[in-house]
Amino acid sequence: MAFEGLSDKLDSAFKKLRSKGSLNESDVKDAMREVRLALLEADVSYKVAKDFTARVTEKAIGAKVMESLTPAQTVIKIVNDELTALMGGSAARLASAPHPPTVVMMCGLQGSGKTTHSAKIAKMLKGQGHRPLLAACDIYRPAAIKQLQVIGEQAGVPVFEEGTIDPVQIAQDAVRLAKDQGYDYVFLDTAGRLHIDEQLMEELKNIKAAVKPHEILLVVDSMTGQDAVNVASSFNEALGIDGLVLTKLDGDTRGGAALSARAVTGKPIKFAGVGEKLDDLEPFHPDRMASRILGMGDVLSLIEKAEQTLDEQRAEELEKKLRQNRFDLNDLLMQMEEMRKMGSMKDILSMIPGLGKKLKDVEIDESQLDRTRAIILSMTPREREKPDIINPSRKRRIAAGCGMQVEDVNRLLAQYRQMQKLFKQFGGKSGGKKKMRRMMPGMPGGFPGMNGMR
Repeated sequence: MAFEGLSDKLDSAFKKLRSKGSLNESDVKDAMREVRLALLEADVSYKVAKDFTARVTEKAIGAKVMESLTPAQTVIKIVNDELTALMGGSAARLASAPHPPTVVMMCGLQGSGKTTHSAKIAKMLKGQGHRPLLAACDIYRPAAIKQLQVIGEQAGVPVFEEGTIDPVQIAQDAVRLAKDQGYDYVFLDTAGRLHIDEQLMEELKNIKAAVKPHEILLVVDSMTGQDAVNVASSFNEALGIDGLVLTKLDGDTRGGAALSARAVTGKPIKFAGVGEKLDDLEPFHPDRMASRILGMGDVLSLIEKAEQTLDEQRAEELEKKLRQNRFDLNDLLMQMEEMRKMGSMKDILSMIPGLGKKLKDVEIDESQLDRTRAIILSMTPREREKPDIINPSRKRRIAAGCGMQVEDVNRLLAQYRQMQKLFKQFGGKSGGKKKMRRMMPGMPGGFPGMNGMR
């Protein structure tokens, strides 16, 4: 995850604060020095890091903090509030025109992920009941139009293209078609360059003047370091952007430059790309990202991800089976597949408060899920429905069928029985129905692949 290095460094600085029963001005300044270094190492620009720690220090050395019963927690809360403010304060929504279509102009350097994220946002809107249209306005990059058509087809969103004629004309024709055919969003996938140049900016200005977009989004690669700040500043000065889209926030990136880009432009971060799949896109919530950076989890995003990914009808069927104590290995297999759609186990668990820091010492073997799936699929339909009938000879056959050991089959059956007990326990309690619907099998501790969690 992006900001992982920053999160570790901040945690180290706060540990020293927590170890002190009371704080003085020197303690706070020492901690803020470490925080500033952590921000700089994460690629946050010097001015932004300096201003950030200055604001925190000013608030943290006040009498209310020093006299607090929990001064370290109070300082951490101030850091959390300032981090949230640094990233925009509150979530910013995509513009919506009073008279459709809403025209969204997507800008950025070549390779920033502009085309892919145009389709990602369009797909997200389609899932919310909108009718988006993608327009191929990049006539220079080889296969740019074909790429948009392929991704558009995967997203289930139509693509408007007119070959390699004038991009301004393509944009105007796309907006005209959207009005005529009832599309309520038009995404203009404009051309990028390997670096900022006058020709690129002039073309973008001409498109802006011709179609008057309601929203201009700049796509910024989180892995480009301090160059992201210069790119954001240049595009904002030339075009007057309305928001940022951060890409590759799931990668091994320091990510701080993205925070600087927001601080330099004063424009909100509206979306974050968190993976390569078309569904790997999140509306950006500054308060939730601050919580993640500080190791406090992000339950709201986890719930939203589950609601978008999990099948409600299946959830209800599973809930009914759980209440009747009829949960079998077919259900376990189905739940594993559903959870996989939500992302990696480590990403899911890192959103749960208190688990993020523990996960550093925990090995989560994602491939174990594949092995568990193979074991279940080696069983007969009756064995999956009635695991109690699996005797030693059946275990040997199942193990041979999936290329594993009898011990692996025994381990899975033991985890299954543990889950049964857990669900039975919740099913008989007040409020158990809601709890069961939200529960994820065996998490933490019992789910296949979770080794070392206590």
